Amino acid sequence: MSAAVRALRGATTVGADTEAAITKAVQTLIGEMLSRNDIAQDDLISILFTATDDIHSMFPALPARKAGFGDIPLICARELDIVGGTPRCIRVLVHLNTDRQRDELRHVYLHGARGLNDDLPT
Repeated sequence: MSAAVRALRGATTVGADTEAAITKAVQTLIGEMLSRNDIAQDDLISILFTATDDIHSMFPALPARKAGFGDIPLICARELDIVGGTPRCIRVLVHLNTDRQRDELRHVYLHGARGLNDDLPT
């Protein structure tokens, strides 16, 4: 089987809109996503971060860059402001090269984001 480009999703929430809380949450989430899926940094293509409107203290990509992912294209965007949406939520979409099938990837949802996507394997 040859390697294919796949996407891996994850999300987490922060208790407060602070640099310390966002840094810890993003670095924990990215670490869990890579660990649970046995992914090496060299397999990564790019990472897209979104944040809800109640996060203002820093770009969610910055903690990833500080953790050594600066050689990977990172981008941030604003999450849609949906009534009843999960507050203080950071979502991540990682594009990677892998030999795994889609149904073998384990998506990661931490803290208040745990119920966001029950349709995906976790």
